[in-house]
Amino acid sequence: MSLRIDIVTLFPEIFFGPLNSSIVGRAREKNLVEINAINLRDFTHDRHQTVDDVPYGGGPGMLMKAGVLSEAVLSLKRPDTMVILTGPRGKKFDQKMARELAGKTHLVIICGHYEGVDERVRQLLVDREVSIGDYILTSGNLAAMVMTDAVVRLLPGALGDDASGEDESFESGLLEYPQYTRPPEFNGLKVPDVLLSGDHEKIAKWRRAEAMRITLAERPDLIE
Repeated sequence: MSLRIDIVTLFPEIFFGPLNSSIVGRAREKNLVEINAINLRDFTHDRHQTVDDVPYGGGPGMLMKAGVLSEAVLSLKRPDTMVILTGPRGKKFDQKMARELAGKTHLVIICGHYEGVDERVRQLLVDREVSIGDYILTSGNLAAMVMTDAVVRLLPGALGDDASGEDESFESGLLEYPQYTRPPEFNGLKVPDVLLSGDHEKIAKWRRAEAMRITLAERPDLIE
């Protein structure tokens, strides 16, 4: 069964390019995934297509309204649906979560915008809030693209060789080891001799040691 991803957004047009190219585009062509950008304004009922309002109690900015979001999400929801809200309060998105989501059959991703959403959206509609990092974006659209890309490439058949996805950064808990291709020497820098040796056991040990070295230097937080 293929994965379906429905992205609820105020700017559906920005998804057409990134999600029609490269690995994600090929996965769509092979019917491994169906991706739809849903225009939230299609679920409004006033001539101005209002999706936001001022917060009770005052404060800067606008909040996305519960009613319009509820109508949009409920029109998409199925028994197997997981509803995700992009936002800074969410759990940090990582490779482990991407693999979990790749095992689902239907994802609805709500792209946060303005100052956020009415809290009742979280209480009534959202299964999980997700953040892609500790920084502020204009909206959740880029976050939705990042999550979609990371999830789709994990679907069986999405990569030319499914095994290539198992030997990347974060899959083993470590950053990836250095890799080289021809020529064996470039601008005075040579490919490590072990990689030219043909000894697969030694190569595996070297790669593991290099992955550990790089992770300790660049991301020691990944090592327990």
